[in-house]
Amino acid sequence: MLRLLNIELHKLKYNKTVKVISIVYFALICCVALFVSIEFNFGGVKFRVADQGIFNFPFIWHFNSHIVAWLKIFFAIVIVSIVANEYSYRTLKQNLIDGLSKREFIASKFLTVVLFSVVSTIFLFVVSLILGLIFSDYNEIGIIFSDLQYIGAYLLKLIAFFTFCMFLAILVKRSAFALGFLVLWQVIEGIIAILFQYIKVKTDGEVNLFDSVYNFLPLDAMSDLIVEPFTRFGAVQSAANQLGENFDKSYDVPWYSVLIVIGWTCLFIYWSYLLLKRRDL
Repeated sequence: MLRLLNIELHKLKYNKTVKVISIVYFALICCVALFVSIEFNFGGVKFRVADQGIFNFPFIWHFNSHIVAWLKIFFAIVIVSIVANEYSYRTLKQNLIDGLSKREFIASKFLTVVLFSVVSTIFLFVVSLILGLIFSDYNEIGIIFSDLQYIGAYLLKLIAFFTFCMFLAILVKRSAFALGFLVLWQVIEGIIAILFQYIKVKTDGEVNLFDSVYNFLPLDAMSDLIVEPFTRFGAVQSAANQLGENFDKSYDVPWYSVLIVIGWTCLFIYWSYLLLKRRDL
């Protein structure tokens, strides 16, 4: 396992694209943290986003995991690039000639996926912990380290998404086409969602394909791991109560979404290996 990871790290060492995108990714997270900590002055009224409670423990784990997950597209570009480059520069064929099996090749790419996911998760954890210790109104140990399920869900979400990107890169062999297919699939899932909602309305809820089928689609299942945190925010809850509204929903990480995402991850790895095994290189 270490041998396979060392091979991938050696390739990444000389990949300028990986270095640039990784720096941009981590810099953006730091910039977001810096922005919310800046105090703005509007007509004599001082305002700072960080003082509004978004960095209170344990809410910060949920909020940051949801927000930072949107930046995963940067690492997705990296994953697609390093896989597609194996075809463009014919290093895949050379590695197989040198004795690397196709199974080991897939394993090495998956280890890279896990590495990027773990590094990103650790960085998110550290940044969130620092912001929480600075701005949170609650600093008891029991509160600080509660709701860490969102950090675990974030890690699983990244692994699944990057594995999907790896599969697409192996499928189409070109970075641009793989990213284009990723966008296309997101659009397809969006169209399916609209169609299922339309069917639900037309049948007065008797046929509910949205909850029974749509949630099994890969990107939606990944999205369901970390539900939106905004309606959980205290200020939003107070405003809703004043208007007579009540947000009756669960903000926990759904266990069935975890199983669905793990299932898709296994399928993406298996399909990647199957494609490579049957393909004439």
